[in-house]
Amino acid sequence: MVELLWSFAPAYQRWSESLLAEKGLSPQRLRILGSIHERGPRIMSELKKELGVTATNVTALVDSLEKDGLVVRRRHPTDRRATVIELSDKVMTELSPRCTEYKEQVAELFSDLSDQECKMFVKTLEKLWSRLQG
Repeated sequence: MVELLWSFAPAYQRWSESLLAEKGLSPQRLRILGSIHERGPRIMSELKKELGVTATNVTALVDSLEKDGLVVRRRHPTDRRATVIELSDKVMTELSPRCTEYKEQVAELFSDLSDQECKMFVKTLEKLWSRLQG
């Protein structure tokens, strides 16, 4: 089982990243956008901690996303030292359809699994994810 997982995980990651690259996204950029989408506007230090990257890296990623019009920087309402990163309107109009296409392609990969197999797979992933979260 370990050997299969060891082989599957990088293969799936390469396949997934190639789909994202076709849509102009890197995994790191998508993680930032997803985090802000799920949790709301975030300050840079929160994104840095969540991604496990340096301040320089998160700044470069946010700079790139801002250049592409996907995020905007706002002044923090109470902390003059912090900058709040928010999703732009462009994300919903341009990026959402690309994410939908990506999800459909991932769903196609798993389409040969029965409903029962999918449920067990999800349950197993949730259990493993929970253990990894401590």
